[in-house]
Amino acid sequence: MQREPRDWLTSCRVYLRAPVVTLLFLGFSAGLPYLLVFSTLTAWLEDSGVEVAAIGFFSWVGMLYSIKLFWAPIVDRVRLPLLGRMLGQRRSWMLSGQLLIAGGLFGLSGVDPLGHLPLVAGFALLTAFGAATQDIVIDAYRIESGEPEIQAAMASTYIIGYRIGIVMAGAGALYIADAVSWSVAYLSMAALVGIGMLTVLIRPEPPRPQSLAIVLLHPRVKEFLRSSAGRSHWQRQAGAWLIAAVVCPISDFFQRYGRLTVMLLVFIGIYRISDIAMAAMANPLYLSLGFSKSDIASVTKVFGVLMTIGGGVLGGLLVVRYGLARMLLIGALAVALTNLLFVALAVGGDDMGLLIVTITGDNLANGLASTVFIAFLSSLTSRTYTATQYALFSSLMTLPGKFIGGFSGVVVADFGYANFFIVSCLIGLPAVALAWWLGRRLSSIDDPEPVGETSVRSS
Repeated sequence: MQREPRDWLTSCRVYLRAPVVTLLFLGFSAGLPYLLVFSTLTAWLEDSGVEVAAIGFFSWVGMLYSIKLFWAPIVDRVRLPLLGRMLGQRRSWMLSGQLLIAGGLFGLSGVDPLGHLPLVAGFALLTAFGAATQDIVIDAYRIESGEPEIQAAMASTYIIGYRIGIVMAGAGALYIADAVSWSVAYLSMAALVGIGMLTVLIRPEPPRPQSLAIVLLHPRVKEFLRSSAGRSHWQRQAGAWLIAAVVCPISDFFQRYGRLTVMLLVFIGIYRISDIAMAAMANPLYLSLGFSKSDIASVTKVFGVLMTIGGGVLGGLLVVRYGLARMLLIGALAVALTNLLFVALAVGGDDMGLLIVTITGDNLANGLASTVFIAFLSSLTSRTYTATQYALFSSLMTLPGKFIGGFSGVVVADFGYANFFIVSCLIGLPAVALAWWLGRRLSSIDDPEPVGETSVRSS
């Protein structure tokens, strides 16, 4: 159904609505902890004299973001005993995640990494678990707290807030560490978690539909309930939920893409593998070359974020102009080849101009590839199972790269930075080949069909 177009003033006013403004602060709360358990943490470890081989394994902490799908059903359905009654389902879980983040960052601020790596790893895992849990709840909160016509505005303010949080956790933490100490930097970041906590306490709990009634409507669930009439009420409810939440979304994906399903899952897992696998060694490289923490903050965290945003905007424009299939190939190629810029940087040494060129190329490529790949994942997702299938895709997208990234420090220790970044470029080439292969076989990439119809043209 069409509606009359709104004037510009009315359209802009949507950004003043309370749910939209709320997502700006929740986005900040979501973006803040990510770098603090990833690249900022590896910079601290390098600066403290921790061996590079050990630093690489800390990238595994980020794998908690990739496996959050496993405890998302608990967050979605289990009501916390005390906070749940006070704040409601969503806000209680969100505040709990924020408390874990603040506690983990506070613990990190009081630990000397040299000689206490297990304790550092424990606090980092606590922070990452709290952050991943918070992400699960914020995604649900965003959908439930605003009507459909303001969802795009809410997503926009969320992304802006997230990027501000990233800059604060990256450049802000490095500036504080350079001026004072790493301990004060992490203590300051723990205090900033209070922004998200205050937002949770101020804003109301969103309305939430009774999901069990919807689950019971699915034919597979009805069949299970009929065949399990003799079981206990709890067993029948648990089985019905498992079928609707896990079996139906996965079987739908396999039915729609048939023989290409396995190749699609492999492609999702390796598309950004070269970018993610090398990320843990970026900050250690900069520090080992002699760049100051302030220089790293200015170039990689502030200027780099602007380049990433620019790459994302460019990717969106190019998809419209040239189509998703072609840009999917270009994005995979760009992500792999820009790793060679780090090879040049490792060989060239402490050269600020070369650092700027490297960050420009790498972040533009990453922003472009991320935008293109999100559009691709969206084209694969059935609207019947949007949340479950997209959560599966996004988890699979990062898991292989983070796992391989755990061994990055070992490669650097044995073969040096230049050879490591050559290897990280080479492991991205299979994604380029698969992008070309799938682009010739999936008509749905640039010509999507209605949901529920088979969108594969196998050759």
